[in-house]
Parts: sequence; structure tokens; C-alpha cells
Amino acid sequence: MPAIQHVHPILVHFPIVLIYMLAVIDIAALAGSNAVTMRSGVGTISTFVAVGAGLFAIVTWFFGGMALDYAEATGFSSEIAEIHESLGTVSAFAFLTWGAIRLALWARNRKLGTLALAIPAVEIAGAALITVTGYYGGQLVYGLGVNVAKAAVGG
Repeated sequence: MPAIQHVHPILVHFPIVLIYMLAVIDIAALAGSNAVTMRSGVGTISTFVAVGAGLFAIVTWFFGGMALDYAEATGFSSEIAEIHESLGTVSAFAFLTWGAIRLALWARNRKLGTLALAIPAVEIAGAALITVTGYYGGQLVYGLGVNVAKAAVGG
């Protein structure tokens, strides 16, 4: 079992990939005139990718809080960590909410008409949000070395 502070970096890639994949699926569906709010093949796949992104985001956010608590217990403090934590909180709850909305739309099994353009637009905004959140997470690990064991250098 990995140490508790290492679970967040293991999980974090799932919501990132899922939200990017969701945007691509829904842009392709829109281009092909497929409604992602219907109980069709593409609608079902898209909906459950959205739900998966939301669930993974919440679990990742939870373990991110534990990783930050661990780092702070060892004396770490940084404005970058606070920014990353805030963005992670917004991302996690936004993706969970979006997954719930998408599930409700799928359950209704109706086309949205011209409002269908809003679906990939929201997901592109979500992809931008997760990119910025990930940037600050990368600064913590690669810039500040938070919760990362230092490798021995030399012979």
C-alpha cells in the first residue's frame, strides 16, 4: 500500500484524462450531429465519462487534502499549495456537479437543440481549469519537491 501522501499523485491523472477525453468525445459528437444527452451509444459513453471524471475528482481532492496535511505536518508552507488546493476544490466540486447534471440530462433522454453547444463549451472550460490546477500541482512537486523523496546523487 502506498504512503497516504502518495495516493493523490497516483489518482490525479484519472480526472485530468477523463475531462480532456470528455471534451474530445463531445466535440466529435457535436460535429457528427450526435446528441450526448440521449441514451445512445455516444450519449451513454459521454455521460459515464463525465460521471467518472466527477467521482475521480472528488476522491483525488480528498487525498490531496491528506497529502497537504502530511506536508504541513513536516513544516511545509507555500502560497502555491494554497492556490493549488483552492483550484483543486473548485475543480472537484465543479466536475462532480457537471457529472450529476450530465447524468440527469441523460436520464431525461432528450436532445437539447441549440443548447447542445454549451456542453463542449463547459467541458473546454473544465479542461482549462484542470490544466491550471495541474500547473500549480506540478510546481509543488517539481519546483518545491513536496512529498517527494530526494534521490541520492553521485556514486
